[in-house]
Amino acid sequence: MNDLGSVALLFKLIAFDTTSYKSNLDLILYVKEILEKNGIRVELNFNAEKNKANLFASIGPIDQPGILLSGHSDVVPVEGQQWNSPAFEATEKNGNIYGRGTADMKGFLACAIVTMLKASQYELKRPLHLCMSYDEEIGCIGVRGILDQLASTIVSPLMCVIGEPTMMQLALAHKGKTVFRAKCCGEEGHSALAPKYVNAIHVASKLVESLQNVQTHLRDHGAQDTGYDIPYTTVHVGKIAGGTALNIVPNQCIVDYEIRHLAQDHSHNIQELILENIQKDFQVHIDVEEVNQYPGLKTSSTIEAVQFIQKLLPEDTSIENISFGTEGGLFQGALNCPVVVCGPGDITVAHKPNEYVALEQLNQCDIFLEKLLMSLR
Repeated sequence: MNDLGSVALLFKLIAFDTTSYKSNLDLILYVKEILEKNGIRVELNFNAEKNKANLFASIGPIDQPGILLSGHSDVVPVEGQQWNSPAFEATEKNGNIYGRGTADMKGFLACAIVTMLKASQYELKRPLHLCMSYDEEIGCIGVRGILDQLASTIVSPLMCVIGEPTMMQLALAHKGKTVFRAKCCGEEGHSALAPKYVNAIHVASKLVESLQNVQTHLRDHGAQDTGYDIPYTTVHVGKIAGGTALNIVPNQCIVDYEIRHLAQDHSHNIQELILENIQKDFQVHIDVEEVNQYPGLKTSSTIEAVQFIQKLLPEDTSIENISFGTEGGLFQGALNCPVVVCGPGDITVAHKPNEYVALEQLNQCDIFLEKLLMSLR
């Protein structure tokens, strides 16, 4: 077995700059090499350009249901951020390891890879799988390319563990997200004759007004889940761009907005309501495109798999909903298996300068995954 521990491996993983707009292949090939040296089966799933890849590794009997560990290899950019140490050079200080991706989520990946290496020492009765994806940070895009392959390759797992940073608490739910881009169209003309023309920004304002009205409706009459800080589905306008000069009636205005929905809500139903609330003479000037979406996650705390996971974690471990999205809903849909989110680190330091993970968090993760491994023997 490779004698690399999770902390030492995390130092190596941080050194790979896997910002989403760059290739992740150097990291993926490095992980592939150390896994295969220990007799672990590895398959790669490439994007169309062949400059990024998902990695799937498995050890143990493939014809049995097992445990799937999953995490993304990409990180968010560091440009414009003020770091106290090099972002892509792990630095240990005061019981923490600093660097881009330490919490989100190379800390978990390091622990998971080490657990796979440990698994190679045993004759497992049930398999342990590892999936590492690309482009999660830009809409859970990359993992979609491997889900069908996994569904046809492995038996539906007993449990999938997504290792996003939860401070090693157990998360069973998060909202889904759908991103829309609305192209609001008008007619160019001299502003002195403005009433003669359709103003694209005025059209956009009607859309925004409808978004606000639907948000109020969801708040007051929509489904509720008090496990979230915001217990209802939210509608948010994030960007508007339109117009060229004050004395020209604008012929185009682009509105980017999102729906973050509870698992029991459907974003397309909400989208229909948004458009229905706009006067028909404005509706005809709006062309909406769905840019991206990922499903919500909702796993029952009463199922056997969750109760099993709880026994492997400390007694004071809480069960919670998380405010951020994960690939969990995609795995749940494709593999028809229970999904939980549990990993080292704090989401509040993710995407920020001086991101870090505590050594104690990595230790807790190692202990948890060791117990998970022993359950497969």
